[in-house]
Amino acid sequence: MQLTGAQIVIECLKEQKVDTVFGYPGGSILNVYDELYKHSDEIRHVLTSHEQGASHAADGYARSTGKVGVCLATSGPGATNLVTGIATAQMDSVPMVAITCNVTVPLLGKDSFQEVDIAGVTMPITKHNFIVKDVNRLADTIRRAFTIARTGRPGPVLVDIPKDVTAARTEYTYQEPTKVERVSSTITREALDTAVDMIQKAKKPYIFVGGGAVISDASEALAEFVSLVDAPVCDTLMGKGAFDGTSERYTGMLGMHGTKTSNLGVSECDLLIAIGTRFSDRVLGNPNKFAKQAQVLQFDVDPAEINKNVVVNAEVIGDIREILERINPMLSQMEHSEWNAHIDEMKQQYPAVYPAEGLSGPYIIEEIYRQTAGDAIMVTEVGQHQMWAAQYYQYKYPHRLLTSGGLGTMGYGLGAAIGAQVGNPHSQVINIAGDGCFRMNMNEVATAVREELPLIEVVINNHVLGMVRQWQTLFYEKRYSSTVLNDSVDFVKLAEAMGATGMRATSREEFQAAFAKALTMKTPVVIDCVIDCDDKVWPMVAPGTPISECFDEKDMR
Repeated sequence: MQLTGAQIVIECLKEQKVDTVFGYPGGSILNVYDELYKHSDEIRHVLTSHEQGASHAADGYARSTGKVGVCLATSGPGATNLVTGIATAQMDSVPMVAITCNVTVPLLGKDSFQEVDIAGVTMPITKHNFIVKDVNRLADTIRRAFTIARTGRPGPVLVDIPKDVTAARTEYTYQEPTKVERVSSTITREALDTAVDMIQKAKKPYIFVGGGAVISDASEALAEFVSLVDAPVCDTLMGKGAFDGTSERYTGMLGMHGTKTSNLGVSECDLLIAIGTRFSDRVLGNPNKFAKQAQVLQFDVDPAEINKNVVVNAEVIGDIREILERINPMLSQMEHSEWNAHIDEMKQQYPAVYPAEGLSGPYIIEEIYRQTAGDAIMVTEVGQHQMWAAQYYQYKYPHRLLTSGGLGTMGYGLGAAIGAQVGNPHSQVINIAGDGCFRMNMNEVATAVREELPLIEVVINNHVLGMVRQWQTLFYEKRYSSTVLNDSVDFVKLAEAMGATGMRATSREEFQAAFAKALTMKTPVVIDCVIDCDDKVWPMVAPGTPISECFDEKDMR
């Protein structure tokens, strides 16, 4: 049947089983929005306050549901406002399709009103992108975009469509979505045999889990693998929940703000089994001194990650769940009681500690964990509060911590929380923010109110840019350059002005009561939690030093 380009966009979204899109309209994308209006009973459109909020919402929707997130924007500034969200998704391997519409084909390249070469702008931060100048290629391009976004290591794909292409007509025929197979052809018997040999010879193995294990839904196979190898487990920020955070074998996060047990244990192990992790600089500390006593065995779907940041002794390339499901039957039950006892002694020797009195970030996270019974979807902004949310909430399941790990995007959280709440209407979604981050995206409170989303925004308010101030305290002789936010902004009144419920907590008792009340409400709630400006995230590894040299407040004294 003959359809316009705009109608084809909607039909292709329906082909891909898309039920929700996030976006903001404008002149160049009006044809698409007109068709979207006609299909509002099939595809929900969430109008965000800003296009960046739409890209973060699509990201949060994708991370929490496992589906492809979709965002829409018009040409020029609408498209460029998506850029930070697209880059965030690229760094953290999030499947997303961003659809933008541009000026008409004859006006391209002529500095036309609201014209930007968004395909050129986003080339370095997308898995792939397209500009579609021929309506006859539109349907296949959109289908290909969804396939690319989901295949192998996921990532964002941008499709830019000139306005006259959305108006042109061509023949459209429905197609079933391409089935995406797990990457398995690269998993060789030789690589598996080598891995098994290394694992069985190890006396002090340590398992290091990253976001790839979450993306591939490998939790069940990973649990079996850990049991067979009988080894301690640490993870990255992105790997939270891939392995049960309440397990006795779990030792916490690795790296700059990882636990002492994980950092010291990895520094002592003789085999480090890295599963779906890219060895970022925040994990390695000094890469030349990272895990120097160990052989390194890496499992990853992306061959570009092998020997990129750490030289490994062996690797298996492929989907993480597929690798684990193949290697588990090849392993005999191992026993490392002496090594595990040593790690357990370190866990007792180096527990996570924070002040016994007063309202603090760690206390807030632990109280949220207690009141939600560990069953919330936790979203964070970036900074001290992000690290506290990683350290003090115990993640038993994957897809329960949504955070900007690679790009470190302040302003990510509230948009992502909106996407997660839309995608998971029966779950409690909580965004943990710092006051600096909240200022960057607080306009999205209005979106949450309009959509009647019962999410809870917890602002850990120290009236400073906390993580930057922590570095200034430790490494810049307390020169607090542009990090003090001690002004008159009232987050409670601001929340109420946008239609949400606002509360303030300055003590443990006030937070307990405020959060308990928030859990009973069916509308957005903002809780302004006032803490001390000099609270810090411990432990810490100074930049460029080995992770074995992690220190905390006790060491400082």
